[in-house]
Amino acid sequence: MMDELEEIVYKHALMNAKKHKGSANPKAVMGSIMANEAELRSRASEIGPLSGQVVAKVNQLSMEEIDEEMEKFNLVIKKNKPKKREGLEELPGSHENIVMRFAPNPSGPLHIGHARAAVPNGEYVKKYGGKFILRIEDTDPKRVYPDAYDMIVEDLKWLGIEADEIYYQSDRFEIYYKYAEELIKKGSAYMCTCEGGEFKKLKDNCKPCPHRDQSVEENLKLWREFPDMEAGTAVLRIKTDINHKNPAIRDWVAFRIEDAEHPRLGNKYRIYPMMNFSVSVDDYLMGMTHVLRGKDHLANSEKQSYLYKHMDWDMPEFIHYGRLKMEDIPLSTSKAKEGIENGTYSSWTDPRLGTLRAIARRGIQSETIWNLMVEIGVKMSDSAISWKKIFGLNRNIIENKANRYFFVENPIEINVLDCPDKFKDFTLKKELHPDYPDRGFRKLKFNGSVYIPQEDYKDGHIRLMDLINVDVHGDEVKFNSESFEESKKLKAKIIQFVPTDGAVNAEVVMDDGSIKKGFCEPDCTNLNVGDIIQFERFGFCRLDELKEDLLIFYFAHK
Repeated sequence: MMDELEEIVYKHALMNAKKHKGSANPKAVMGSIMANEAELRSRASEIGPLSGQVVAKVNQLSMEEIDEEMEKFNLVIKKNKPKKREGLEELPGSHENIVMRFAPNPSGPLHIGHARAAVPNGEYVKKYGGKFILRIEDTDPKRVYPDAYDMIVEDLKWLGIEADEIYYQSDRFEIYYKYAEELIKKGSAYMCTCEGGEFKKLKDNCKPCPHRDQSVEENLKLWREFPDMEAGTAVLRIKTDINHKNPAIRDWVAFRIEDAEHPRLGNKYRIYPMMNFSVSVDDYLMGMTHVLRGKDHLANSEKQSYLYKHMDWDMPEFIHYGRLKMEDIPLSTSKAKEGIENGTYSSWTDPRLGTLRAIARRGIQSETIWNLMVEIGVKMSDSAISWKKIFGLNRNIIENKANRYFFVENPIEINVLDCPDKFKDFTLKKELHPDYPDRGFRKLKFNGSVYIPQEDYKDGHIRLMDLINVDVHGDEVKFNSESFEESKKLKAKIIQFVPTDGAVNAEVVMDDGSIKKGFCEPDCTNLNVGDIIQFERFGFCRLDELKEDLLIFYFAHK
């Protein structure tokens, strides 16, 4: 029969033996007891020798006997939970001289969906000490919003990314033409003058276009006549596998005629490269080692592989990630632009939009977006985010930074009758942040008169937060008591207030575009534009505009 101490040692020895295939270690058993049985640490001198004796007995048991003994004592080995991955997965291939790029179309400012690509590229470059290239892909003149050229750089800077090099594809047309000619001379590209529907029928039936076998000379002749042709009469195609299982990959278009004025080029060019051509050439010439892209680009990656093979170029590592589903977050740049033009939205910073500059204006921190995108990672499975997720991450960051103030919406003035003398000229000092008293205090002067929210003016008991308890009956408000304990007995509703002495006009632009008007406390005039604060029991807000007689805030979230 074992005594209590011996039984404890025996249990730890069984657990250790189970973990190590029947071979328990006295020192490990001793360490386990010291770590898990705090009340026995004073008896270490007894436990040491006893551990050796008990372990010797346990090690003579078979694994079946150990299992039986463990079952008798209800002992279970707890499996260590796998550690949650922190940060992004390792990049495949070499990690030396990493070069990565973010390549947006300048159709508008960046939105949170763009951060899905920008942040992982930025994070990997930072991790491996590589080079970050910003490439503005503006080879579709119909999709260029001129202001976006600067907006994209500004938005990346807000995210914390400054590109090592910036390129504009509209500056590189002569480079694309040079490589188009090389491909023609290699017999890897040809001029096709088939009508679009006719070519589709051939392609869908795995039949080559009649122009596919034109001589190099004939293709070069047509290529040089290309700029003078009518739009839609010809394209330059890259040869692929005409029997490829995916019809979209069969002999894809590399150049087409585009009769549209380009914001940077005017009408200088009519022959425009298609995305798969310009991207492949640029990724090679810019030394791209890794290319991150959505899995909707899997076919494009395969298309581009043909150009790499034709040119005998080394391909970068292509990493494809899943779709990012964004609940309740409008991302369509074209719809946002249309909404701005017709007055639905005030600007690209309208709080209802998902642009980076809109969420920044509301007080969402760039760190929030960065952390979110790193957390999502670059896995192939789809991910979903929502405002709720963003707000939760942002709250963790700004909770400790945001000082507290009062805001009263739809204010009405009340005069408290029968106040004790001490409250007839009283200053309430409240900490700017309850967890950081060293930040100082805000002062709310009370002389019996305050503003409270109109919706809180109801018969019954009210507690003016951290001040006094009052009774409301009709048009009359009377002093009841001072203590918080008394307010609990009264079941008084705790409400914010703003002193009538020094009250400041304030407006809060809400996340749905509506505006709440009221007063905030006098010390809010000490804020600077851009400061994030918390209006107690209202939510986190960012000061957007500071006028002489009005403060304008943007609501972030609760």
